[in-house]
Amino acid sequence: MGTTAKREATYEDLYRIPEHMTGEIIDGELIVTPRPARRHAEAASSLGGELVPPYRFGRGGPGGWLIYDEPEIHLGKHVLVPDLGGWKRERLNTPPAEHRFMISPDWICEILSPGTARIDRIRKMRIYAEYGVPYAWIIDPILMTLEVFQLESGTWVIRGLHEGRERVRAEPFTEVEIGLANLWMEEPPGDATEPG
Repeated sequence: MGTTAKREATYEDLYRIPEHMTGEIIDGELIVTPRPARRHAEAASSLGGELVPPYRFGRGGPGGWLIYDEPEIHLGKHVLVPDLGGWKRERLNTPPAEHRFMISPDWICEILSPGTARIDRIRKMRIYAEYGVPYAWIIDPILMTLEVFQLESGTWVIRGLHEGRERVRAEPFTEVEIGLANLWMEEPPGDATEPG
C-alpha cells in the first residue's frame, strides 16, 4: 500500500479559516489557533504599551523602531504571526501597504499559550533563526517569565532570564526599564472568580 502525499498549505488556505482564529503556514503545514486568552492578550497589550512610546515615538526613549501587534511575516515559504514584531526604521523605512511583511523583523516576541508553546519554542524559533532575526523574546504569562534570546552565528543564545515582578532592561530595548509586573496584571486578592 502506498502513502498519500500530504498537500502543502498555500496562502489561499489562510482565507478559509474562521475570523476568530489565527492562521500560519509552517513547513508547508497550515497551523490554526484560537485567538489569545485574557492572560496572553494582557501580556501582549501591556508589552506594546511599554515599548511603543519610547521606541516608535521617541517618548522617553530613542525612537527608530516600528513595532506591530501580530504582524503577518513572510519568510520564504513560511507565514508566521508572532505576537509582536519590531523593525528598525532604517530596514523598514516604509511599512507595507497591505498586511504582509516581506522583510524579516529585527525582534519578535512570542507569548506562550498551552496550545502553542511547542510550536512557538521549537518550530517558529528555528525559522526565525534561519531567516536571521537578531532578537527574540519568549513570554510565559502563566509562569510570569521572560526569556531573552540573541542570534549568534545562527544559534540562539540566552541573554536574560527574568520572572515575576522584576524590572528589566532587555536587549534590544536596553534604554528603557520594563516592569514585568505590568505584563501579568495579577488578580487582586478576593477576586470574585476565586473560591471564598
